[in-house]
Amino acid sequence: MSPRTTTRSRSLVVLLALLAVVGLLSACSRADDSSSSAAGGQTSPAQEVKLGYFPNITHAPALIGVSQNFFAQELGQTKLTTQTFNAGPDEVNALLGGSLDVAFIGSSPAINAFAKSKGEAIRLIGGSTTGGAQLVTTPDITSPQQLLGKTIATPQAGNTQDVALKKWLKENNLPIGTGPNAVTVQNIDNPRTLDLFKQKQVAGGWLPEPWSSRLVDAGAKVLVDEKSLWPDGKFPTTVIIARTDFVNQHPQTIEALLRGEQKAIDFATSNAAQARTVTNDSIKQVTGSSLSPKVLDRAFNELSFDSDPLAATFPQLSKDSVTAGATPSETDLKGFLNVTALNTVRQAAGKPAVDTAGLEAAQ
Repeated sequence: MSPRTTTRSRSLVVLLALLAVVGLLSACSRADDSSSSAAGGQTSPAQEVKLGYFPNITHAPALIGVSQNFFAQELGQTKLTTQTFNAGPDEVNALLGGSLDVAFIGSSPAINAFAKSKGEAIRLIGGSTTGGAQLVTTPDITSPQQLLGKTIATPQAGNTQDVALKKWLKENNLPIGTGPNAVTVQNIDNPRTLDLFKQKQVAGGWLPEPWSSRLVDAGAKVLVDEKSLWPDGKFPTTVIIARTDFVNQHPQTIEALLRGEQKAIDFATSNAAQARTVTNDSIKQVTGSSLSPKVLDRAFNELSFDSDPLAATFPQLSKDSVTAGATPSETDLKGFLNVTALNTVRQAAGKPAVDTAGLEAAQ
């Protein structure tokens, strides 16, 4: 091979090497651009949102929002997937496991979810329902002491009504346990509680609507209305929580859901009779049975609907969870609240911003 040919060959090798380097740098640059685009895309509307709620009157805004397509209308191209639950702890597991994005849920499981994830995985993004929880018992029970030796039902260990009952029992110096000198607290699905009450196997339950009204319809009397235990009778029965990652990545979707909820609340307020029918039909679709007009009217009259989560009540609710034994220690709720989207929706609806009670994360 001639020197000239050798020189040309070496030059070709160098040139090819340089081209390879340029190509690699270009690829890296494109990868960086792609990464930047993906990062920017994290704040775009979600392709799908998975929403959980209960087939209860206390979740009427969720039931109305789904059945009347208020959520779907506001979500636009985002697919809405729904799942129903009987009680909060199961719904919390679904959220923490990633099979749900947003949930209508009781206040106590909301706190427990925040505590369980060490303040990382869950944010409280809105309110829904206040009131609508009562301790209803057989008519012969007219005082706390008469509960000794009796079995009282709650929907699930650690759920909102379970915490409320256990806290109330402790405040009234009533031991929780078995035997004639204690109150047996049994966690039972709501439909089963009604059956057992009719069979005289449980003496009553601390239950959300419509189940407290269903037991009243079956002969129970109200021993404690939870409204009587709170200032102005207001306490959050149902709130909305969401996975923190979902809130941060898809604020537009969160805002759309909250707009849909506001439409549902407005519908329930301005079209009361129709709202009751829609809610009842939705419950029947899930549970297979509808409520009688008497039960339906009583249940709705016990409730009020508002997107304000009543943040100022949550420190007390956190203490109640400890008293009831649902959590080992009081939860530091700093950072629990994210109501940026909620206040945007409320402002557009002509409603005041909610009181954060100092529970928002530091900016």
